Amino acid sequence: MTQKTRYFMFASAAVLVGGLCTGLVAYYSGFGTTMFRQTSGPAELAYVPADAAVVAYANVHDVMTSELRRRLQEVMPPDEEKGREEFKSHTGIDLETDIDYVVASMTPRPGDQGRGEMGFVAFRGRFDEVRLEGLAREHGATVEDYRGKRLIRITKAAEATEHSGAARVPVLTFVEPGLAMFGDEAAVRHAIDTRADGRSVLDNGELMTLVTDVERGANAWAVGRFDLLAAQANLPEGVASRIPPIKWFAARGSVNGGVAGTFRAEANDEEAARNLRDVINGFMALARLQAGSQPELQGMLQTMTLGGSGRTVELSFAIPSEVIDALSAMSKGAHKAP
Repeated sequence: MTQKTRYFMFASAAVLVGGLCTGLVAYYSGFGTTMFRQTSGPAELAYVPADAAVVAYANVHDVMTSELRRRLQEVMPPDEEKGREEFKSHTGIDLETDIDYVVASMTPRPGDQGRGEMGFVAFRGRFDEVRLEGLAREHGATVEDYRGKRLIRITKAAEATEHSGAARVPVLTFVEPGLAMFGDEAAVRHAIDTRADGRSVLDNGELMTLVTDVERGANAWAVGRFDLLAAQANLPEGVASRIPPIKWFAARGSVNGGVAGTFRAEANDEEAARNLRDVINGFMALARLQAGSQPELQGMLQTMTLGGSGRTVELSFAIPSEVIDALSAMSKGAHKAP
């Protein structure tokens, strides 16, 4: 063994021992469950409760700067630009540049026997917190401190929902610099507790496995419990009884010049998965029939493929930029028609 080789082996051993010691110190210092567990998803998942029914993410910056958005702007009504400017003049928020991404969560409401849900949306970006709180106060909002966070309670909105029989109080708060959170007061308080207690969806292995699968290369994704969503949807009995039993779903989308996406469902058993494939095949055949002689719609439907095996059903599509252009042209023609 040469002297150069010995130096290399000693250096490698030192790095290995140093790494192991660092890991052990971190583990016994209490960082074992927080420092190393997050391997997927945005950092805001630390606010999402472990029993979340749905978690979703969208990269607003990617979508706003995409070629697809530029093309859609050409066919949008002129009022859209005016509305965006009015929103900016009131709030100081430019929707084009001030929001980077959003994370949303929906969780069963505690003590409601699974018949209710609560949720929040977290916005990562740049906000004038003082200006927004002042604007809310001008419109009757009240402010309360909760675990060091200022909860801005939108009371007028609460009164409106109370008349509809669902007394829920929406609140806005800034849980971190550059991180605004809006949602049911119960959901926002629960999110603050979740972050403080350190027990979040990051500890939910099944859900985090889905997040790892869908987030690669996607601008937007959503994962969750399909059975809980179906239970909350209050579907007519004739429709609900025809849906095969499905436990999990995962959806991902990629936006640039066109749109590509995948929806994957995990049924309770293989028979349920076969039934679901049959249902989707039926809908796809009906859609192709309805598209008739419209080549733009036919082209879009031809990009859809149905796959999966065992208990998994997967539907994917990819709408190229040429189809987007054709649909835009159809929209322009519709607007010009008297």
